[in-house]
Amino acid sequence: MISLSSHVLDTTSGKPVANLPVTLTCPDGAQVTVETDADGRCKVWPDIQFDDGTYQLRFHCEDYLLNTHGDSFYPFVDIHFAMKSSGKHYHVPLLISPFGFSSYRGS
Repeated sequence: MISLSSHVLDTTSGKPVANLPVTLTCPDGAQVTVETDADGRCKVWPDIQFDDGTYQLRFHCEDYLLNTHGDSFYPFVDIHFAMKSSGKHYHVPLLISPFGFSSYRGS
């Protein structure tokens, strides 16, 4: 069974980003938008059954960056990744600042 979680950290402040909208798009085009929790995490994707395929997470970061840092080069950050049932759990963190971002497969 495949599971997915994510985590958003502000590398400028060194703090998690709470209440950030994140949209998951599945291989079949189904979408769900959730918000990060108080610790910047999201791990509940209502009505989504994960199967093998290529997924996308869109982090809607512009409002957060403008409100927190006064500037934003990125209106959103899209991360595309492939999940396979043999991979079991996938964790896709986003490290964000007004002018840079990074991601990797976490644990």
